[in-house]
Amino acid sequence: MNSNSSDSIIGLPALQKARTGIKGLDEITLGGLPQGRPTLICGSAGCGKTLFSIEFLVHGALQFGEPGVFVAFEEKSEELSINVASLGFDLDRMQKDKLIKLDHVHIERSEIEETGEYDLDGLFIRLGHAIDSIGAKRVVLDTIESLFSGLNNEAIIRAELRRLFEWLKEKNVTTIITGERGEGSLTRQGLEEYVSDCVILLDHRVANKISTRLLRIVKYRGSVHGTNEYPFLIDEDGISVLPVTSLTLSHNASSKRISSGIPALNRMLGGEGFFEGSSILVSGTAGTGKTSIAGSFANETCLNGNRCIYFAFEESPKQIVRNMRSIGVDLQSHIDNGLLKFHASRPTLNGLEMHLLSINKLITQFKPKTVIVDPITNLITVGSVSEVKSVLIRLIDFLQAEETTVLFTALSLNDSISEQTDESISSLVDAWLLIRDIEMNGERNRGLYVMKSRGMKHSNQVREFVISDNGLDLVDVFLGPEGVLTGSAREAQQLLEQTGVVLRDHAVSRKDREIERKKMVLEAKIESLKEEFASLQEELNKTFIEDDLKKEVFEKNRQELSQIRDGKKNE
Repeated sequence: MNSNSSDSIIGLPALQKARTGIKGLDEITLGGLPQGRPTLICGSAGCGKTLFSIEFLVHGALQFGEPGVFVAFEEKSEELSINVASLGFDLDRMQKDKLIKLDHVHIERSEIEETGEYDLDGLFIRLGHAIDSIGAKRVVLDTIESLFSGLNNEAIIRAELRRLFEWLKEKNVTTIITGERGEGSLTRQGLEEYVSDCVILLDHRVANKISTRLLRIVKYRGSVHGTNEYPFLIDEDGISVLPVTSLTLSHNASSKRISSGIPALNRMLGGEGFFEGSSILVSGTAGTGKTSIAGSFANETCLNGNRCIYFAFEESPKQIVRNMRSIGVDLQSHIDNGLLKFHASRPTLNGLEMHLLSINKLITQFKPKTVIVDPITNLITVGSVSEVKSVLIRLIDFLQAEETTVLFTALSLNDSISEQTDESISSLVDAWLLIRDIEMNGERNRGLYVMKSRGMKHSNQVREFVISDNGLDLVDVFLGPEGVLTGSAREAQQLLEQTGVVLRDHAVSRKDREIERKKMVLEAKIESLKEEFASLQEELNKTFIEDDLKKEVFEKNRQELSQIRDGKKNE
């Protein structure tokens, strides 16, 4: 037998539990329903009591090897089989395989009123035979009001209820008994909740024309359990309960980075992008490009071979795909290869808790690397700011526990209420990007700020956010003579400065040519002076040379004359 024991002090006996197989319920009950004891499931019509009971039996038989008996006092077995077939439960096949036994017991109120006598011995015999025929470990009685519909004597009802519950305990079967909610009490009789070991209340509320199903464990003898109200969803896969309020802050924190899909934004975030498993908020007024950033992030995730799921509350998937194609981002290819999944719905489709539950379920099934919710501010149409914040806290905690990166977009309205909304939501996330309109010179441009990015060095400067046919880019805000310039004013100032540079270069070039000409003239003059100096030097040298020649000739003549005189004298 598959069962769990509730936590207990060492050395003391622990309550054995039977797992339900219903998603989330076993976590809330810390293991399942009390094994071998009766559990009361109560609620108003249409809240899911019968489906809850059927799932308990089906999962017990198929997953935990515990056959079950379902005794209906109102719905016939054939009708029950047809009603749950849409969930994939083949009760007829399970009956043939002796995994489940369906029995319909009809109780005629007039017969009880005529005889004035009433006891459950006939039910005990019939139920005991059904249990023994398949070796059942689980039993469902749906609904208990039908057993006592003809009785008004509270003493008899109380006595028979106790006898029924004691008999079920003696058979050692884990039992679910369903009951209709009464006026001022959990059930119509107001007695069943006192003799049951576990009481679960199902509630189906409608607020602002939005329906929400909630589950609460009223009591659980011998075991601790979640005491909050938990939303649950009924869809084609049956019941899913999200134990959102029991989540704790014990998740891991990754240091690995994930690209935003915009290289310039990555550089503003330390050059590498966001932390993997973190939460990011992109807020701004209408038309500032929040969805474009979200689409680029989804595209980058899929280009890296990872899965992404996109929850859209404002536009249809085809609109988003078309719009992203205009800036050079092809999301359709990622949808075709199964990496990108869209889930689009109006916020008014469900209440906040139901949206949270459906998001949780889709994420669990698809197992994405990144999640996009666009925009979260639309959820305010089905709940207050504080309720939206509560839902987002639980969603962020769930995604961080799964180490999944999530990007939210939020619409700002440039008023005090929106600022408060931004602040309340932005305090939850790890990174906050704010896009603001910059209006000047008769045109509107976008400026992007990194308001915060926990755990990393990031830019504190404003960048102009540009959306073009080639995608998204961030350019440095240009400082002109009159302050910050964006858009065409920035381009005009840049063109003016480029023109000035060209003119300056041209002036410098012309000056260089003039200097070169003057240099050449000067060099020519220097050369002429050198030649004149050489000529003068040569003229001076010529005089000196002639004087030397004269002296030399004179000296030579004098010596010759002296020799001639000396020769004549000797003769």
